[in-house]
Amino acid sequence: MKKLSLQLRLIFFFIIISASVFLMTGAFSWYEGKEKIDEFFDTYQVVMARKLASLDWNNLNSENQAKIDDLIKNVDDDGEEDDDALGFAVFNRAGERIFSDNNEGKYFHFKNYTSGFENQKIGRKKEPWRIFWIESVDKNYIIAIGQELDFREDAAFDLVEETILPWIIGLSILLLVYIYMIQREFRPLKKLAYELRCRSSQDLSPVQNENMPEEIKPLTNALNALFVKINDTLIRERSFIADAAHELRSPLAALKIQAEIVELSEDDNNMRKSALDKLNLGIVRASRLIEQLLELTRLEAYKNETAEQSIDWEEIISQVVAEQQINLQNKNMSLECSLQQRFDVVLGYPILCALMVRNLLDNAIKYSPEGATIKIISTKDSLQVFNSGAFVDEKYLPRLKERFFRPAGQAQIGSGLGLSIVNRIARLHHCYIKLENVSDGFLVSVCKYE
Repeated sequence: MKKLSLQLRLIFFFIIISASVFLMTGAFSWYEGKEKIDEFFDTYQVVMARKLASLDWNNLNSENQAKIDDLIKNVDDDGEEDDDALGFAVFNRAGERIFSDNNEGKYFHFKNYTSGFENQKIGRKKEPWRIFWIESVDKNYIIAIGQELDFREDAAFDLVEETILPWIIGLSILLLVYIYMIQREFRPLKKLAYELRCRSSQDLSPVQNENMPEEIKPLTNALNALFVKINDTLIRERSFIADAAHELRSPLAALKIQAEIVELSEDDNNMRKSALDKLNLGIVRASRLIEQLLELTRLEAYKNETAEQSIDWEEIISQVVAEQQINLQNKNMSLECSLQQRFDVVLGYPILCALMVRNLLDNAIKYSPEGATIKIISTKDSLQVFNSGAFVDEKYLPRLKERFFRPAGQAQIGSGLGLSIVNRIARLHHCYIKLENVSDGFLVSVCKYE
């Protein structure tokens, strides 16, 4: 079954709740009204009975009854009063009816006399009546005052109807106003849905929410945040495609040339070996470039998809150093770690921090001469990687953090992305990198913002 819209459900629930409350209120009003009507008419019957009981009934005869009957017949009835709803009768001690109102009173049944109220079914239709019995003042007669119970119920119904009817009209008006207000308040949502439906797939501009209700603003704010994330993703995707297309063009062309040289070398083993070595070197460079491009592209996405964790710099540094031991031994380098003070970046992304340290150490090993000394120094405000015997022309220092930038005359294989990745990871952790030539080498510092 298709679920109803929120607007229809609100209207439906309002109708159900209003109707339920109205029915409960009506039932309670009926019960209370009926109780008050019964009390009123019971009191009325008692007063009437007492007045009749105080009269002198000793001179009653058949002529008196006939005169009373004729008088009642000649009473002008304008149709507004129910003269059959009330009756009385007078009985002697023997239970004989000696007088009545010639209406329903003549049907009253005298049973064993008990003062007070009793219910009887009287008349041709056996309608229920409530009768009050009382002795006359002289103790010679029994007076009965009765009233039809249906009349009481009709009176209670009329009372409740007159009370409830204005509420029915008021609730109907309220329902119409409620429906109008719901439709009016849902217009911003419909307008928002229409605007989003008509938007171009390339339009990621923020949704305007100045005139939106406060309850809808969290939705528009979340949509705007989502648009920003999607836009950042598209930018990273386009940047990756552009960078990959630009940077892979030369290595792939070189690989193709070396493959052609292998084909042309025929029996020249030296030419074939040289071409294969260059081919393998090109494959390594292309693989490294692709790996660095993918890492660079994943940085922002990793931040958005991963919660921050505590960072153990000693464990990260020891793990990266263990990975680089073979490279250090191949170039006869020594590594010194000074970790007396803990770098005061305690929350972040341990995997990215490991990548940052790995890139710094890899660059230090790659661009330092054989036998150089590499130092990793941890202070409260910075994490430093120093490599001796390596210097960078001062004019290139500001550009080393740019993507794909490599100073002229580099003999080492690289993509120019290592320090760019380090810089991006440092920024994710609210840090910056500082590059400088010192007295006996080159120093890279990852520093906290003050």
